[in-house]
Amino acid sequence: MIDQNLMEKIVSLCKRRGFVFPGSEIYGGLSGTFDYGPIGVVLKENVERLWLAMFRDGRDDMYGVDAAILMNPKVWEASGHVQTFADPLADGKMFNTMFKTSVGAGEEVSTVYMRPETAGGIFTNFKNVVDSVHPKIPFGIAQIGKAFRNEIAPRDFIFRLRELSQMEVEYFVKPADWEQAFEEWRKLMHLFAVAVGIPQTALHELEVSDNDRAPRHRTVSWR
Repeated sequence: MIDQNLMEKIVSLCKRRGFVFPGSEIYGGLSGTFDYGPIGVVLKENVERLWLAMFRDGRDDMYGVDAAILMNPKVWEASGHVQTFADPLADGKMFNTMFKTSVGAGEEVSTVYMRPETAGGIFTNFKNVVDSVHPKIPFGIAQIGKAFRNEIAPRDFIFRLRELSQMEVEYFVKPADWEQAFEEWRKLMHLFAVAVGIPQTALHELEVSDNDRAPRHRTVSWR
């Protein structure tokens, strides 16, 4: 549980120093949205550049994509988001937290979703990457982009938002080699955390139980 008094002080400091401002503040604001100010946007971009340098540009087994935010809704049906990306309401009804919007006009209008994660665009472009640059396993695909989640009760400052930026890597290995790859990436994440200024003593690892893991699973066939 985050100390609310401390959180209020952090929010106030970030605004005064030009790091982060409440979204649409002069018109009453919009819950779950924040804008990065002159100092904050530089800090954010520095973190993104470091991430790209460590996880994409500094490696010869990584490739980048920049996928569209709007995707065919079949993508989210196949991934399980339409069925399971939900939070319970007070009365026990499940509320899907994906934002819906419409594309087209007149009789051609169809419902699409604002992507709730960036991984979808990575997986849908897997074959395109393979066919265009011919990578050899193991290899990864990296992306930085916006994601949107219609949080029922957004809170905790920029730690739980309705609109957020994600930095994501999907790394593809042969099944027999997953433990070695996992260990390599675990160590890399520690190095990245330290590089952005988080002390090693503040890092801890958590083993996620089967009950708490995401219910959807993705597999890719490699021929």
